[in-house]
Amino acid sequence: MKTITDKNRIDEIFARGTVVEVLPSKEEFIRRLMSGTSIRIYIGVDPTGVAIHLGHAKNLFFLEELRQLGHEVIFLFGDFTARIGDPSDKKATRKQLSVDEVKANMSGWIEQIKPILNFDDKDNPVKIMYNSTWLSKLTFEDILELSSNFTVQQMLERDMFAKRMKENMPIHLHEFMYPLMQGYDSVAMDVDAELCGTDQIFNAMAGRTLMRRLKNKEKFVIALNLVANPKTGELMSKSNGTGVFVNATPNELFGSIMALPDPMIEPLFLNCTRIPMQDKEALIAQGPREAKARIAFDIVRRFHGEELAKVAEQTFNNTFTKGGVPEDIQEIHIDGAISLADLLVQAKIVPSKTEWRRLVEAGGIKLEDDTKVTDPNFKPEKGTILKIGKRRFVKIV
Repeated sequence: MKTITDKNRIDEIFARGTVVEVLPSKEEFIRRLMSGTSIRIYIGVDPTGVAIHLGHAKNLFFLEELRQLGHEVIFLFGDFTARIGDPSDKKATRKQLSVDEVKANMSGWIEQIKPILNFDDKDNPVKIMYNSTWLSKLTFEDILELSSNFTVQQMLERDMFAKRMKENMPIHLHEFMYPLMQGYDSVAMDVDAELCGTDQIFNAMAGRTLMRRLKNKEKFVIALNLVANPKTGELMSKSNGTGVFVNATPNELFGSIMALPDPMIEPLFLNCTRIPMQDKEALIAQGPREAKARIAFDIVRRFHGEELAKVAEQTFNNTFTKGGVPEDIQEIHIDGAISLADLLVQAKIVPSKTEWRRLVEAGGIKLEDDTKVTDPNFKPEKGTILKIGKRRFVKIV
């Protein structure tokens, strides 16, 4: 497939400001894009959870735009590295996952990302790879040879390891192996570039080192920003269970975006939509509610289509603007053998019984007629509809 070298189109891809750093340089990478030579670029994601969030989706938007220029794109499942656990930005060792847990987590991922990445293009489809294909075949001799390219001092330069050393927290040997394995992914796929978040630069640079030493080849590292609240710094995180997850229903996805704090409007606009940049100031000037509604509609449309996005917007307006109850309300079955608080915790509607009690005491639990529930041991009748917090409804059956 012939590559597109239109300078205006390439500049537009970079105009949203999501690219934080390019190594060796942004200018050199753009010159490579302008050269007409196809590049092989990949992004690797460890399936440590069952769903991806908008922070992941943002990276895939950028990747798809490069594919549309005619470049070869690889989506790499880190099905081997997920079993070890990436120590990036972690104060403690990650839980190691089993093979079955990893398989279960990634079973629905392709369907979740199909609205972003084109796997069906006749001439240049996105390719899917799994790093267990090569990592599971490495011998101990291979690993020793790879590890000889790095020093312990280099590994300890990672900020999270330095913090753990300072706080006398343990660093396990297998955590040193993680960047080595991610680095070898680049060698195994013989890539020209890797796309990653800023939290993955150290790992991506390990791949750059191995490409130079084992293949005598340069590898670009394109680091994109992380979707975070600019006021608090809180990140969307798969492992922490925070963020807006794209496997939600249209109504849930729309409502989750509307529930985000107002400082998230600009990061969402820039990272998670492709609403034209020239519309930014006018959109923000509409006020937080209208701005978030347009952003939510654009995102839901991307994942579920125009009609379901319209329905989701109307449902939100009817439910939360006009005080109604959603039609697709979640039903909870109760038989009296378990308390309502325990049931809601089991159904992951509230995170804990402590949070349930706090919500009750704060007036955050209401009946359909807006009457506040004041007793933490409240026993609902059949057909009772509870409003939990601002936007969660459940029906007792």
